[in-house]
Amino acid sequence: MSARTFTRPGLNRLTLVELRKAIDTRAGLWLQITVGLLTLLAVGVVVAVGNDEDRTFQGVLNVAIQPATLLLPVIGILLVTSEWSQRMALITFALVPQRGRIVVAKILAALGLGVVVYVLCVVLSLLGAAIAGSDDPTRWDLSAALLGGTAIYLLTAMVQGVAFGAAIRSSAPAIVAFFVLPILFALVGEIRPLHDTFGWLDLTRTMQPFADGDTLSATEWARVGTSLLLWMVLPMAIASCAWSAARCAHDPAASDPARRGDRPDRGPGAPGRPRAV
Repeated sequence: MSARTFTRPGLNRLTLVELRKAIDTRAGLWLQITVGLLTLLAVGVVVAVGNDEDRTFQGVLNVAIQPATLLLPVIGILLVTSEWSQRMALITFALVPQRGRIVVAKILAALGLGVVVYVLCVVLSLLGAAIAGSDDPTRWDLSAALLGGTAIYLLTAMVQGVAFGAAIRSSAPAIVAFFVLPILFALVGEIRPLHDTFGWLDLTRTMQPFADGDTLSATEWARVGTSLLLWMVLPMAIASCAWSAARCAHDPAASDPARRGDRPDRGPGAPGRPRAV
């Protein structure tokens, strides 16, 4: 009996699948609708009651991205945790055993969704600033520092959501941790002896210059990198260790290449098992 072969799905196809998961689910759909409505409401409030400084493009954009920065990372969390709550991990592992490719696809899907929402925020901010008619001389400040900084501010929050979901793998605890831990961290950082040290670790403080459209100094970039190591890279590392430990616990031979090659059911031509090409 000849071995069946299949071509593993490419990263672009995996990304589209993950993006569809984020859009098609009931929770993801309502979160996106909520973000859109809150963004419209925020822009409308600024245009209606804001002062001249607030009704500039920068002022409106700073307000417009806040709902997305707050709620969109929840979609990133659900992209990962839904695999375990809905048992989709069984299908994922069967079709794509390389867990790293799935995680990369989820990150790319989250970034793609974040870019779309960011463009929507920029368009609404332009319309809001045009309607507001501010007399501020910096009304139409479209500098690269402002656009790039606010985009980074939103997209890093999306990736942070994916990282928390990957590390915790349960929707409710991951969402609670995503919102509560930074608040607790900021409160502890207000203690005077710890204030300077936590200035390197508090993501809210280190990312604020991006939201303000400021040009970062070398020290500020170092602070950003340090805080991202704690809030993004560390959760991903925890998730990677957990996946490796779980795989070895269920299949001890997975950690031993020599034993993997000796097992007939792991061979490239094992009957009845598809072989990747």
